[in-house]
Amino acid sequence: MNRPPARSPAPPAEPLVIVVDDDLALREALSSLFRSVGLQVELFASAGDLLTARLPDVPRCLVLDIRLPGVSGLDFQAQLVRLDIEMPTIFMTGHGDIPMTVRAMKAGAVDFLTKPFRDQDMLDAVASAIAIDRERREARKAVSGVQSLYETLTPREKQVMALVTSGLMNKQVAAEVGLSEITVKIHRGHVMRKMGAQSLADLVRMAETLGLSTAKR
Repeated sequence: MNRPPARSPAPPAEPLVIVVDDDLALREALSSLFRSVGLQVELFASAGDLLTARLPDVPRCLVLDIRLPGVSGLDFQAQLVRLDIEMPTIFMTGHGDIPMTVRAMKAGAVDFLTKPFRDQDMLDAVASAIAIDRERREARKAVSGVQSLYETLTPREKQVMALVTSGLMNKQVAAEVGLSEITVKIHRGHVMRKMGAQSLADLVRMAETLGLSTAKR
C-alpha cells in the first residue's frame, strides 16, 4: 500500500514591519530596505488606516512617524496601548527634541530615530523590536499553556496547589483546608499529574507563571 508523502511543516512566516508615515517617498524607501532583508512590510499613510487593517499574526514592530496628520504618533501609541494592541514601536521624526524623546521612551518606544537616519540604524532598531515581540509572544504562549492545564483542576485541587506552592507541608495544608493528610496527598498527586509537573519545583514555577501567591507562610 502506497503511503502519501509526508508533508513538510509550513515554514514560519517572516516577521512584519508596519510603517506609518504620510511621506510616500519615505514609505517606499523603507519598504525596499526591509524587504531587502527578508521582512514583510505593510505601509500606511495615517494612523486610521492602520487601525482598520487586518494584519497577519506574526512577530512584528511598528515604525511610526511622530508627526502625523491628525493624531500625533505619540498620541497614536497611547491609543494602541488603550486598545491592548501590543507592538514594539520605533519613532521617526525630523523635529526631535529631548522632551519628545523622553515621552516616547517612557511610553515604551524601542528607539527614536531622527531623520535622516542611516539604514543600518533603522535595521538594528527593527531587529531589536522584533526580538522583543517574539519573546513576548513566546511568554504569552507559555502562560496560555499553563493556564489551560490549571483550568482542568477542580476548585479543591486549585486550593491545594496554591497552598503547597506557598511552602506548606501536607500536614499544614490538611489543617488549613480541614481535610485528612492522606486526602491532601491524593489531591496533590492529581495536581502534579494534571499539571504535568515532574517535581514540586516545577509546580512552583507554574504557580509563579500563573501569578499565584507562592510566599512562604
